[in-house]
Amino acid sequence: MGEELPDIVDGLPNLCGREDRVAEAMARPAPVALPESDTDFARLRSGCAVALHMHQPLIPAGGGDLRTARIIGNLQYMTEHPNEGDNHNAPVFKRCYQRMGEFVPELAAEGHRPRVMLEYSGCLLFGLRQMGAGDVIEALKRITVDPEYRRCVEWLGMPWGHPVAPSTPMQDYRLHVRAWQHHFAALFGFDALARVRGFSPSEMALPNHPDVCYEFLTAVKDAGYRWILVQEHTIERAEDGGPVRHPHRPHRLVARNSRGQSVSLTAVVKTQGSDTKLVGQMQPFYEARGLERIEMDGHAAPPVVTQISDGENGNVIMNEFPGHFRKAVREADNGAPAMVNITEYLEYLDSLGIEEASFPAVQPIMQKRIWDRFEDGAGPAELAKVIAALEREDPQFHTEGGSWTMHISWTDGYSHVLTPLESASSLFAEKVLEAGVATSEPRYRKALFHLLCSQTSCYRYWGQGRWTDYGREICRRLADILNHEF
Repeated sequence: MGEELPDIVDGLPNLCGREDRVAEAMARPAPVALPESDTDFARLRSGCAVALHMHQPLIPAGGGDLRTARIIGNLQYMTEHPNEGDNHNAPVFKRCYQRMGEFVPELAAEGHRPRVMLEYSGCLLFGLRQMGAGDVIEALKRITVDPEYRRCVEWLGMPWGHPVAPSTPMQDYRLHVRAWQHHFAALFGFDALARVRGFSPSEMALPNHPDVCYEFLTAVKDAGYRWILVQEHTIERAEDGGPVRHPHRPHRLVARNSRGQSVSLTAVVKTQGSDTKLVGQMQPFYEARGLERIEMDGHAAPPVVTQISDGENGNVIMNEFPGHFRKAVREADNGAPAMVNITEYLEYLDSLGIEEASFPAVQPIMQKRIWDRFEDGAGPAELAKVIAALEREDPQFHTEGGSWTMHISWTDGYSHVLTPLESASSLFAEKVLEAGVATSEPRYRKALFHLLCSQTSCYRYWGQGRWTDYGREICRRLADILNHEF
């Protein structure tokens, strides 16, 4: 098993210090999933892949005074205050976080091949441990590590604190990406981390500003990820700016910047729809029933219907999902469709010689309009002029990115929380990153923890009031740490 790390150090999650071991695990050569797979892809007509997104923020609510309250998980706060709002759902949420650790062994024992992809924020994982919910972690660890079950479960990497990529400083986003990997390895081991090859951006938020998207995709690729999950309506065909024609096949996400550089990564498309209802009722499984094998680079291969949704929010996912999931798994076989995970599927395509370069190229929404006016490599200043002109001509044009909450801007109207976030980020860059403070130092971990917590999307999603107060308070604490301990 190799070196094991503690998942909590000095009361904080283990976020940093062994970046060398994280990079080594992520650099292990493929295939990492296909050798253990029991899916007969050669006979498969179509597949269905579902992912469950789980998140609870960390909040300064462990006490009556905002300025001194301990930072605890929101689930712990809900548990301790059951009479506020819908906090009575706390036990149900906890059950949702744990139940795949029961469903997978149960279905495997029946002789079936369950498949599920899991995406848990670092905030949630630490909050569960902090509140004493070690039973949840152990249930997840069993299906992650045990050779009997790990073929059934694919973990998706994500940014540790659940920030939105379009409006998070990219040097910080890189820290989120690596911190999640480090924390995951501390919880489940480096061997488990080596099998994490897909990346899921929080809120499905994909930057569409060319320079931001280039840095974003470079950060994901540099961290060792092989593929990224994208929302159908946040991308466009690179050749003509039109919508994706065949969402059930892999694509190639291309990011170009203003200096003429480009980077690409395999993209798997999450189709549009009411996410929790579609996953809760396993609609992707039934959609896949109507699909047949397709031609890819001279080979016949199965298409895969892919969906992700919250794994705990809403009546359908809370109450209907268990029955529908069990039913779909029991009906699936090596015909059409089968439950699959994406990395084993992509590694099967690799084994046929189907390479990323042959996948249809896509780019973030609205970029075609930019490239039609922009001279390749003309630089950031010229790009800013082109974007400004497009914004003047069309009020609907923007470079705020796309997400699964397209009706919400992650920047407009949030100066009261973005200003402290930007100040704290700048101070961290000056006092920590530029100063070259070692990641193994306790003060580095303490500052990093507060930086990552402060950038959680919840502090913007809910607009005004208590949630933005939480975000600003964590920023205040971070500034205090940076000014007095560095």
